[in-house]
Amino acid sequence: MSDYRTISGTSTFTYEEKRSRFIAVAAFADTEEKALAVLNRVRAANRTARHNVYAYVLRQDGRTRYSDDGEPAKTAGTPVLEAIGHAGLSDVIVVVTRYFGGILLGTGGLVRAYTAAASGALSAAEIVTMRQIVRCRVRLPYALFEQAQRMVTAAGGKLDEPVYDDAVTLLWKMPAGTESSLCASLRELSRGAAEVEISTPEYAAF
Repeated sequence: MSDYRTISGTSTFTYEEKRSRFIAVAAFADTEEKALAVLNRVRAANRTARHNVYAYVLRQDGRTRYSDDGEPAKTAGTPVLEAIGHAGLSDVIVVVTRYFGGILLGTGGLVRAYTAAASGALSAAEIVTMRQIVRCRVRLPYALFEQAQRMVTAAGGKLDEPVYDDAVTLLWKMPAGTESSLCASLRELSRGAAEVEISTPEYAAF
């Protein structure tokens, strides 16, 4: 499975046009349930707003969905969806809340405003690359600790905090499919005593 880019957490951005306020919220969501939960939270926090426009893109099955929420067709949800696509992101929902300022913006004005709000929220977000990784652990005597750490780092692993007791347990993550050579090296280092436990591959920021 290929790597993909998404955002970490939530970001916001406010855009004003002719006294209308467009408040955009961008959030990580890797399932439809999580995307709808974000939408419902934004709606609940903005009950008096005229519109809560949204779009989301999910990596799984390439699922996309958007809503103009009462705005003229293709002036709101479509620009928000296109902003996500232009940023090259997946597993993201953007909700843009509009508080009407009393002046009509026209179709072109709406497209520009919703694009600017959504793009601003995505630009403010922390972009992360999601990669298929495995989580690994191995228990070693203290005498081999530092050498094993260096081997994990040299192999492209990212170390977590070790667990210390009468021996030391090394914990790390690394790109899936790259672990076999390191596992063999660690077994050789420990003269066959160290058996690396490897998790099922999963997507994570790496």
